[in-house]
Amino acid sequence: MEIKVDEKTCTGCSLCKKVCLYDAIEIVNGIAVINENCVFCGACIEVCKFNSIEITGLAEEKKDFSDYSGVCVYLEASGSIITDVGFELISEGRKLADRLGVELSAVAVGSSIKESAVEAFRYGLDKLYLVESPVFSNNLDDIFSKALVQILTRHKPEIFLAGATWFGRTLIPKVAAIMKTGLTADCTGLDIDSERKILLQTRPTFGGNILATIITRNARPQMATVRPHVMEKKIITGNISDYEGKIEYIKIDDSKFKTKYKLLGVDKELDGKINITDYDVIVSGGRGLGGSEKFLILKELADLLGGVVGASRAAVDSGWISYPHQVGQTGKTVNPKIYIACGISGAIQHLAGMQTSDIIIAINKDPGAPIFKAANYGIEGDLFEIIPMLIKKVKNGKPLV
Repeated sequence: MEIKVDEKTCTGCSLCKKVCLYDAIEIVNGIAVINENCVFCGACIEVCKFNSIEITGLAEEKKDFSDYSGVCVYLEASGSIITDVGFELISEGRKLADRLGVELSAVAVGSSIKESAVEAFRYGLDKLYLVESPVFSNNLDDIFSKALVQILTRHKPEIFLAGATWFGRTLIPKVAAIMKTGLTADCTGLDIDSERKILLQTRPTFGGNILATIITRNARPQMATVRPHVMEKKIITGNISDYEGKIEYIKIDDSKFKTKYKLLGVDKELDGKINITDYDVIVSGGRGLGGSEKFLILKELADLLGGVVGASRAAVDSGWISYPHQVGQTGKTVNPKIYIACGISGAIQHLAGMQTSDIIIAINKDPGAPIFKAANYGIEGDLFEIIPMLIKKVKNGKPLV
């Protein structure tokens, strides 16, 4: 594979140099020259107005995906209960399926999960593939991946969605690798390209400073994972009494699903004793706090409101507060009733973890902070003056907003 510049048509306009994220292009004697830093991302080709740049040696094979159809969601279970992220993805999958005019299906694998899995029909599910066996009593990726690959290979959905949970992060990459397809992890947005009928998968990248939209051109199914609480679950129907005819029971040979792992135990406190996703009020601090001791004032307000203290990645990386409090793409995704951002600028990766909160209150002395664009209420000023006023207001029995 080689990238070439046509010296006859190149004008040295520098557009390619400006979009290159890898410092791989220089303008020499009025001509673009590409150096060894190039990663063949193609950004320069797309921006060139004169079609002067091309990648050779690709010989892209056009594949026929006409036998792939439908959107499929993996319903992950914790014990016998389907986790909420599965239902959130059913709601999102319903929108995508409607855009494509195709069926929405789901796969549930576990030991005793039918009663919980059928709840997915409330969110717009058309068909459920159900695998139940004692061999799936523990979430072990080697046997779960085998079951998923068998179902996906047989039914050929064009899109497959799953939760970016601790188990999903282990399981779904394995499934994608076995099926030789692409996977976009931790998506914050999903859409359909109406012309090409392909999945647009959006996620933060480059430390959360850029939103990248990724497509899977040459493989199926198109696979993406989404973190819990990013999508909104929406009940479409309250009556699911006729679900039995919409379930396909997948029979398996237990002897072919033997795990190579030995489960020694489950540490339920591995992520810390606090789960900030359980709280309706989160008071988060960022770089603007300036030190660990300053989080005490946030804790006082959070305690008064029956909430918990959160933090930005910058605050956690600075060692001011522990990781279980981190909100954002690399921390927890939350959707409390009230989210108060104190001294947080509002990087894309942080917004990805809290933008679905019912009410967002931003406190920052920088009027140009991006957090204000996401906030329902913005307070410009010194947080060490504003937070005490809010504490006093709550203590006097007055509403926060």
